[in-house]
Amino acid sequence: MNNKTKIFSILLAASLLTGCGAFNNSSEGSEDQTTSVTSETEESKDCCEGKDKDCCSEPADCCGDSASEVLGKPEKTDINIGYLNSTAHLLAFVASEEGYFKDEGLNVTLTQFSSAAELVNGLESQKLDVAFIGSVPTLTFESQGHEISVFGGAMTNGHGYVIKSEYADKDEAGVEVLKGRNVASVKNSVQDAELQILLRDANIEIGEGADKVNIVYFDSQKDAYAALLNSTIDAASVYSPYASLAKSQGYKVVYYCAHEKALENQPCCRQVARTEALSSYPNTYTAIERAFIKAYHFTQSDHEGTVKDVKKYIDIEEDFIDTEVYGGYSVSSPDPDKQGTVTLKNTIVELGYTDDFDIEAHYNTDIYKKALDSILAENSDEIYTSLKEHFDDYE
Repeated sequence: MNNKTKIFSILLAASLLTGCGAFNNSSEGSEDQTTSVTSETEESKDCCEGKDKDCCSEPADCCGDSASEVLGKPEKTDINIGYLNSTAHLLAFVASEEGYFKDEGLNVTLTQFSSAAELVNGLESQKLDVAFIGSVPTLTFESQGHEISVFGGAMTNGHGYVIKSEYADKDEAGVEVLKGRNVASVKNSVQDAELQILLRDANIEIGEGADKVNIVYFDSQKDAYAALLNSTIDAASVYSPYASLAKSQGYKVVYYCAHEKALENQPCCRQVARTEALSSYPNTYTAIERAFIKAYHFTQSDHEGTVKDVKKYIDIEEDFIDTEVYGGYSVSSPDPDKQGTVTLKNTIVELGYTDDFDIEAHYNTDIYKKALDSILAENSDEIYTSLKEHFDDYE
């Protein structure tokens, strides 16, 4: 088996806040609520005796309590998270391997899926509690009436297109090299929307002809990439880690979205859950988010450990993982990046991808804020502080 076939086989095999106790959001009867408030007040006095006067105005456990005591224990502890065959979803991998889910009192199972549609079905059937889904499919499903919401981020940028080497003599030649070519892509994906944006800006029409780009749609990124083995397909969409794999097999990169001015800071995958679940289990999702935030901190401080964690879920060469995660083509962050997602929503509406809709009902930034504030109260180092600064700028 030659190296090209071996690597490709490996790819296919890897089928991808305030006060002590004030965050307990249980909804009991009025009599129980009165008892709870009285109890919390007494506990607050006790825990703050002899401590800084501002202790109980802080968002986390300055009183010495554990996070669950301050934020409220998770209402649900057995959690199922769905992901795709992509290094983009590394926050879940690291949180699991480094024990951050367990630290938050959660028992988490990670399951790989093939497409955004499968992930949404998993959420709606309540087989999944969290799914890492591309921003474009998330937005289109929301516009169609699916009761799902974004509550955090996963990756920014990280996509592009690759082409057979006979049609390009260098990497990043731009979308002009796609003229007259058959391009494999995935409908209702970030990759497809980005390509359409670039073609529009370059005044290149979509369709058959020497001066047009013919887009051929497939159900998943795996299928679109595999189509390159077909003589009728000249180029294909990619997300991490497919670009690195493609280059190792002799293909040329048409463009990385991170290097395109029109696609700067493009929100890719988002953390998504059922809208109702986010309101019913706020402590659970805050605990999940705390684990993701801790995982981000690990990725910024331990590159080697991160690559090893990712490899357990995305079985490709460690060098490819390192390139995709730390090569400057993407950023894996838990920040919800609401501003960027709203901008993307407006863009895909202009492209005719979907009808306009009220995104406010499908965006929850409170969970991320509460989780981050609680962690900052415990450890406000430079990495966590940078997350706070970004959230304040882009919420």
